[in-house]
Amino acid sequence: MGTIACAAAITNGEILLEHGQLDLLGAAVAVLRTAGVELRAAVNGVIARRAPTGLVATDVLTQPYPGFATDLQAPVMALLATAAGASAITETIFEQRFRHAAELRKMGAEIMVHGRTALVRGVPRLKGAVVTGTDVRAAAALVIAGLGAAGETIVGGLNHLDRGYDQMAEKLIACGSEITRFGQHETSATTLNSDQT
Repeated sequence: MGTIACAAAITNGEILLEHGQLDLLGAAVAVLRTAGVELRAAVNGVIARRAPTGLVATDVLTQPYPGFATDLQAPVMALLATAAGASAITETIFEQRFRHAAELRKMGAEIMVHGRTALVRGVPRLKGAVVTGTDVRAAAALVIAGLGAAGETIVGGLNHLDRGYDQMAEKLIACGSEITRFGQHETSATTLNSDQT
């Protein structure tokens, strides 16, 4: 739910997360709201969109539930890469969980990693690039970044994405994203063109 909320905010779209419940996000609700993601309960789920004031920097510290989930760290990094200001993301659960930072830098993100902390300085907009997801959450973050980037983004390593997200491309297409899967067994790449969404 948090990953798709990040996709809505980075594209300046609005998504109804059917059957979603805010309390299941734990500390992520406060972090996302501080970053400029509107989350509001609806009769049949949660509505997620970018706040009218835009995306703004915030600091993130991963912790066991109900703290901020480490699984949401990479998607939030993609989101914060386009937020006004500088954010610090500290990963306390897993070592070497910032491998997606180098791929986001290929898209124009300004990210410096120092041990378990990444400093993210937001840029107005990311640009399309050829990138590769090295794990489930990194692949999701790159898809989100591609949706918010100018031009076309090709994301490899979707075998990782498919392990953690059920039909993510199809769900995003249903929300209006322009995505094409191609390659052997349809797991090698996704093309995203945010100028059309």
